[in-house]
Amino acid sequence: MNNYYLNPGLPQPVATPLDEPYWTGLRNNQLLVQRCEQCNTWQWGPEWICHQCHSSDLIFTATPTQGIVYSYERVWHPVHPALLDQLKNNGAYLVVLVELPQAGSIRMLGNLLGDPHQQVDIGARVEGVYEHHEDAEPAYSLLQWQLK
Repeated sequence: MNNYYLNPGLPQPVATPLDEPYWTGLRNNQLLVQRCEQCNTWQWGPEWICHQCHSSDLIFTATPTQGIVYSYERVWHPVHPALLDQLKNNGAYLVVLVELPQAGSIRMLGNLLGDPHQQVDIGARVEGVYEHHEDAEPAYSLLQWQLK
């Protein structure tokens, strides 16, 4: 049995033509986010046009997984039935909004690994951790975060 941050049974991500490069990147231990070839603006989530200049010349670009906690929430209620046991056993889990300074300061949501009751400080440095679900059909990967 694999050791995943959250219990199995949650809905699996389903890639679309728009975000397929992101999911493929995660499977290959790489964070790929959109950047406009015309104005160099980074953006997240994936869109068909640039938020800044409205160009459709967007590419997925590799970026480091070092970031800063912009905000967080300690989740105490099960938002899905698969989380009932998770919350019963641990009491909570942590979700962070991470700002990526090396990618235009875009922000991404994710789970914060470790003790769900740990101290979390706004501005704390975090690093991405790839969580591979090889036993799923189809297999997929997630990006989780941990304090540095």
